[in-house]
Amino acid sequence: MTPKTSRSKSFVKALPKNLFSGFVVSLIALPLGLGLALASEAPPISGIIAAVVGGLVVSILGGSNVTITGPGNGLVIVLLGAITTLGEGDMYQGYLFTLAAIVISGILMLLLGFLKMGRLADFFPASAIEGMLAAIGLGILSKQFHIMVGNNEASGSIIALLGKIPLAIFTLFQNPDNSMLVAAAIGIISLLIMVFYSKIRNPYFHLVPAPMWILILSIGFSYFFVWTDSPYPMSSEYLVNIPDDAISNMAFPDFSKVLEQDFILVVLAITLIASIESLLSIKAVDKLDPLSRRSNVNKDLKALGLATTLSGLVGGLNVVTVIARSSVNVNNGATNRSANSFHALFLVLFVLLFQDQLRRIPLAALAAILVFTGYKLATPKTLQKVAKIGKEQIVIFLATLLTTLFTNLITGITVGIFTTFAIHVFMNKSISLFLSHISKPNVLMFKEQGNVGGNFYVSVKYFCNFLNFYKLKNKLDVIPEKENVILDFSLCSFVDHTAMEGLENYTDTFAKKGGTIEIIGLDKHGADSIHPFAIRKVLPINKLKQIGRYFTKRQGLLESTAKELKWTYNAKKNKKTEFLTSFVFFKRRQIPYIYNTLSDKKGKYNLFDIEFTEGAFIAREVVKTTVVHMQLETEIPVFTLDKEGLLDFKYNLAGFKDIDIEHHPDFNKRFYLSGEKAEDIKMLFTDELILFLESHPYYHIESNGSSLLILKKERLLSVTEIKAMLYFSKQLCELVSSKVLVHL
Repeated sequence: MTPKTSRSKSFVKALPKNLFSGFVVSLIALPLGLGLALASEAPPISGIIAAVVGGLVVSILGGSNVTITGPGNGLVIVLLGAITTLGEGDMYQGYLFTLAAIVISGILMLLLGFLKMGRLADFFPASAIEGMLAAIGLGILSKQFHIMVGNNEASGSIIALLGKIPLAIFTLFQNPDNSMLVAAAIGIISLLIMVFYSKIRNPYFHLVPAPMWILILSIGFSYFFVWTDSPYPMSSEYLVNIPDDAISNMAFPDFSKVLEQDFILVVLAITLIASIESLLSIKAVDKLDPLSRRSNVNKDLKALGLATTLSGLVGGLNVVTVIARSSVNVNNGATNRSANSFHALFLVLFVLLFQDQLRRIPLAALAAILVFTGYKLATPKTLQKVAKIGKEQIVIFLATLLTTLFTNLITGITVGIFTTFAIHVFMNKSISLFLSHISKPNVLMFKEQGNVGGNFYVSVKYFCNFLNFYKLKNKLDVIPEKENVILDFSLCSFVDHTAMEGLENYTDTFAKKGGTIEIIGLDKHGADSIHPFAIRKVLPINKLKQIGRYFTKRQGLLESTAKELKWTYNAKKNKKTEFLTSFVFFKRRQIPYIYNTLSDKKGKYNLFDIEFTEGAFIAREVVKTTVVHMQLETEIPVFTLDKEGLLDFKYNLAGFKDIDIEHHPDFNKRFYLSGEKAEDIKMLFTDELILFLESHPYYHIESNGSSLLILKKERLLSVTEIKAMLYFSKQLCELVSSKVLVHL
């Protein structure tokens, strides 16, 4: 059976699950589509059009697997501002101008996809994006709260609307009309359903999503009055307005303002927010995918751009990838893009078959759903989460949030970016670190040779922050996720929150596919919090005591390893390095300190990270590596053992010659063995010892007569590599110190 036939069979077999998931998602998408359109001051049907067009186009042409597309939360305040500004008081005309902006925005997104700008979201600091999302949440909440309590006429800026909330509540008790009271009651009950839905443990109740319960109950409420022949206590202005014939009442864009500055700014704002919201959602949904697949974000951008253009041409809002509906899709067993198209088809059926029922939906019920959505985006827990990462992240978050609230989204995210950069410059007390190296290649990647395939080794230099994180991502993206990766930051003086958070996503993705990413080289970097995403910055030499103040993940694993072995672990620097100078390897090298030391209780075994320098002046080079030092109970010959050809020249200069062991041609070919007392060394290297060495990876092994020095590479080792080297070292020590060799 060909792979293509196999995939087709799997696709057909999975259709029932995707059909069911698409149906469940449509139950959420229906009220959200109506509500997001109303929140944007657009006709309710425009939100449904976006979901239908997006679902059909992206499911066919997209590059993601289990995402759902439709109108998004992030664009509500952009579209509301666009309709208000471009219409100059005429909201419907403003909507037509905004449709034109949506069409052009779709074309720009299509171009971004062709230009492979899927990495666009990586250029925005994580905390600035959090601030932007919080501002969007407050923007949604500010307007919709008033509609939820029956006040459809409230208007003003986000700050003004937030300030009027106490007055809106007070007004409910000051002789409101009957329609307002009923609308407020429906709105508040709907909000309570959204809040307490997750706390109800009945599995049958959870078969229907919370937004659909709100629609069922509010529509059922209107039918109660029909069945009892009583007048409905709410006027039509408090209900959703759906045209009798949706197709003949389609709106079409007006391009007459296409060259005006306000129009161009609207296009840029819509494109920016739609792209960021979609790219962030795609990355988040990839983490939820049960098959751990990675989306083709550039292909998805093209599909979203085309869908947005088509949606705008027929009166629909922007099409973006939405995280909430996508997560529901995954949770209900979706496995491929067909769920997105099924959700679109069910929406078409709802609109065609249940138009009368849709007109019975109170605006207050939809507003309650959006109030809850806005609160989730702007919950105080977001500020707490940001604060745990570091104090500087609070500044970035609040700068973005407040600027967005008082101006607009583009200005807000721009201020967030510049605030982040200014903080990074201040923390490093240098702007040249960034300006001098921003255009330089700073990521080296290669596959190390080893007995079992070897690791991918990735080294990062200079700095790694939101400005250049894409360079590291490009390297990681080409590594198969089943491989093991060593990511070395020992040559990198600054790593920001955005990079640390992004690397956590990669680590999770690799772990799901059977691979690993282990980060090394950050143990000398200081941090201001214990959070794993905290900014890491190289500490000055004089701040020795600060190493280990907040452990890196590697240091935490080293500490756990020490506990497993019943050893001790000390992260601090130790300047007592004289014991290393008797080894040939360190003869002409300067060793300022060792750190991250693991020691057994007897002091026989010591493993540590070491930093040393070789060369001088311009040729001076700093090298970091991990070393095992073992004190021997018996004297043995002085020798060095290394891979053949690696350090031959250096040892020849020291007066050593390669020693051949009789009857072991393979060993002689693979290893360079040297020392002054050749005969004693030959006696030490028994058949058993040679077999042991040949059956393990290469290590540099050196004896000074009373102790052994072992190291693997001139770089820091991962914890996995450290455990392997410790196991090798203990076996070697036991062989060398065995009774068979006592006579030496």
